[in-house]
Amino acid sequence: MSSPVKRQFSVYLPVELIRRVKHASVDADESLSSFVERVLEDYLRTSEERP
Repeated sequence: MSSPVKRQFSVYLPVELIRRVKHASVDADESLSSFVERVLEDYLRTSEERP
């Protein structure tokens, strides 16, 4: 099975938030990209389930 095509996009975030996200990805033993992808997917799935 091939990997889905991925692209880069830029977002501007506060420096402190970037630091926290980087540390959280290390704590989760995930790459930063994988961590952000998982967190965003979880958020979107949860928000779609709400009425």
